[in-house]
Amino acid sequence: MSTTATEQVNPNHYNPQEIEPVQQAKWAADKRFEVSNDLTKDVKTRYMLSMFPYPSGKLHMGHVRNYTISDVLSRYYRLKGDKVLQPMGWDAFGMPAENAAIANQVAPAKWTFSNIDNMRNQLKTLGLSIDWSREFATCEPEYYRWEQWFFLQLYKKGLVYKKLAAVNWDPVDNTVLANEQVIDGRGWRSGAPVEKRDIPMYYFKITDYADELLDDLDQLEGQWPSDVITMQRNWIGRSQGMEVHFPYKNSDDISTLDVFTTRPDTLMGVTYVAVAAEHRLAKLAAEQNPKIAEFCELCKKGSVAEADLAKAEKIGMDTGLTVTHPLTGEEVPVWVANYVLMSYGSGAVMAVPAHDERDYEFASKYNLPIKTVIETPEDHEGAYIERGKLVNSDEFDGLDFDSSFEAILAKLEPQQLASRKIQFRLRDWGVSRQRYWGCPIPMINCEYCGNVPVDEADLPIKLPLDVVPDGRGNPLKNIPEFVNTTCPRCGGSAERETDTFDTFMESSWYYARFVSPNDNNQMIDKTAADTWLPVDQYIGGVEHAVMHLLYARFYHKLMRDEGLVSGDEPFKNLLTQGMVLAGTLYRDNEDGSKTYYFAEDVDVSYDDRGQPIEAILKSDGKPVTIGKIEKMSKSKNNGVDPQATIDQYGADTVRLYTLFAAPADQTLEWSDDSLKGPYNFLKKVWREAVSHLELLQEQGITVKDLPAISIIDNNELDSLAKNLRRKTHEVIAKIDNDLGDRLSLNTPVSSLMELANELGAFTSNNKQINAATLAVQHEALIALLIMLSVYAPHISEHILDQLGIDTTELSYPQVDKSALVQDTITMVIQVNGKVRGKMEVAPNSNPDELKAQAKAVESVTKYLTGEIKKEIVVPNKLVNIVVVG
Repeated sequence: MSTTATEQVNPNHYNPQEIEPVQQAKWAADKRFEVSNDLTKDVKTRYMLSMFPYPSGKLHMGHVRNYTISDVLSRYYRLKGDKVLQPMGWDAFGMPAENAAIANQVAPAKWTFSNIDNMRNQLKTLGLSIDWSREFATCEPEYYRWEQWFFLQLYKKGLVYKKLAAVNWDPVDNTVLANEQVIDGRGWRSGAPVEKRDIPMYYFKITDYADELLDDLDQLEGQWPSDVITMQRNWIGRSQGMEVHFPYKNSDDISTLDVFTTRPDTLMGVTYVAVAAEHRLAKLAAEQNPKIAEFCELCKKGSVAEADLAKAEKIGMDTGLTVTHPLTGEEVPVWVANYVLMSYGSGAVMAVPAHDERDYEFASKYNLPIKTVIETPEDHEGAYIERGKLVNSDEFDGLDFDSSFEAILAKLEPQQLASRKIQFRLRDWGVSRQRYWGCPIPMINCEYCGNVPVDEADLPIKLPLDVVPDGRGNPLKNIPEFVNTTCPRCGGSAERETDTFDTFMESSWYYARFVSPNDNNQMIDKTAADTWLPVDQYIGGVEHAVMHLLYARFYHKLMRDEGLVSGDEPFKNLLTQGMVLAGTLYRDNEDGSKTYYFAEDVDVSYDDRGQPIEAILKSDGKPVTIGKIEKMSKSKNNGVDPQATIDQYGADTVRLYTLFAAPADQTLEWSDDSLKGPYNFLKKVWREAVSHLELLQEQGITVKDLPAISIIDNNELDSLAKNLRRKTHEVIAKIDNDLGDRLSLNTPVSSLMELANELGAFTSNNKQINAATLAVQHEALIALLIMLSVYAPHISEHILDQLGIDTTELSYPQVDKSALVQDTITMVIQVNGKVRGKMEVAPNSNPDELKAQAKAVESVTKYLTGEIKKEIVVPNKLVNIVVVG
């Protein structure tokens, strides 16, 4: 090895700031991670994907952890010989950009693309093995034109429709608010009381796929986290129940109030029915009673979110109308209530106060009858919601749930007063958003022709970019050159749709576009899709368990039915990484709020166990409260700037730490002090490489002169060399199992540290320096570096380059089973279950010989003063001697 190489790998000059940019430049220059779609069928492909980021402008530690996970797996599978696709793009449309644009008085496009440039550079400093040739942003017309095209195909199929929908409306800003923008019933920006308003919106018929979306979750068992599958099952919410019809007289005709219930066994306990303010019975009552009309208007104010309604006070008003109970023939009062939404089911519910908590609360408040119809424990208070035998139910008394269901249905169905029904909690997907920064919906509104799809030849319908929104309504409405157009059907004057798509649209199919991102002729190249899809490993936060993942699954089925992709599911395996947490530091303010401080602005003292005990603000020398560990966030000032950490320790250390400190699917408690461990480990690896190079130089041996490890007789090696070889191949096997089979990303780092320690012990204690022992050391070092390269690629490849290894052709090391054979093993000796000694023996020794040898060990004999009742041998592990007296 040359002297120059030794100088480049200097123990006093492990400087990641020097070597990391050099390695990144090499990877970029030789396009190391770009992968072609032109692959033969015998090539093993693997698609690794982390959920693409919103371009906020700066990476946070959650990003670092997420993308490091996918990168470690990508690099591992490349070593295993797979062709790996790991792309990157930007989820670029949405409210945050529009809000930032409002705050900074800048066009969202300019803000977004500037942020993308910053974040791309940050991602590259992490050393991610990304195919940047496939990069795109969802706000680019080249991307969203195909979203518009696909919408038109679904519209032709009847899978898209338009209807009025209740939304949160800010009357001051004249805009629709998302549920999370409604704070205590007021608009987040204007502070105005929010109203419910019906506006026309486009919907996808996701309910047409409800059964398939639910049933296909069975395919994902064991491959997706069970909690994610459960959340999706609950969200889809298939309920088997009964639709019950309560007749009432409408003018001269008999109409019915239709309700769906999963508890028809409680039908005899109905004491009132409740309807939404928009229900036809509420409207009928409002026409006759101004107070009811006023109350209905009140119900139209406030959030339309299900969660907000659950927390809100339940209020209602008797309409004075009644419906007929289908079993008893009694008249049941109709109430209008704020907790019933017209958009859910039929906009009406049957109320059974004795057996439903919400109904019980409402009935108690308004002094309505409460009738028990399910056998209830005597000491029970409130609503009894469990199933049981029916009571006070006439001919159905004594029946259980299943029997009563069938008996009630048998009685009512012939009268057309009930029918068996399956209902889903899932609702059709409203994809219209009354916002500027999104993909334009390719529809035209004609006074004569109605809603007309644009001609496909006119796609993409481009979003004007030189727009600075002010937060008061959708600015697209005020751009004549965008709005004014011609109807494709009649040729008359018409207006372009100014709503934009829900941003979940873009994130529901981006994974598929990555297989052919530069194809200008079709949405997805089917051959490329068959090459790469489904995604082999998808990685992202559990907060996306329902909406994003559900919509992506739905979109995949839509694309499958359009002939664009194959298979039923988009993501074969799913890993939901844990959040990154950090400590908080704050002071309580007089108004009850808290002021949070950055860690760098506070001096923290620690006890002997490393626990913080005191915190002093540097600026005033006064104490601050040491708060609990919480998710990193801007509001708590407990975030850690990844770039600052990389500048200090290097990307390799940060990558190692984010995966070593906790299992990938569990939360990671960040500690700046703990970064020193991985950093020192990398310095140790650096030193071992230097020691090896120096030994080679001292012996006048080059790497090419070393004998092939395959021709060295393992039996001729001393114990030190045998131990190092055994440890090397144990670690090779273990990491292969951890990453390839168990998806355990933290334990391999421990194994690598163990191997480095064994290598260090060999270097320090080896007295027989010759070609054979140097070959053993070389084998261990090369294996260590190749396996480490998936976690810390910069230092690993830098050293491998110095050792003359072609880093463009690295392969995962092969296990040499002969190296795993042990001459001796250590067996534990127990007396009455307590460890009293150890002994070195040959593997698979004769049990009788082991018993005799164990009793002769000096540290054991003093405990054998009584009668030996039993001697137990666990092969190759322990000998337990049972003594009494």
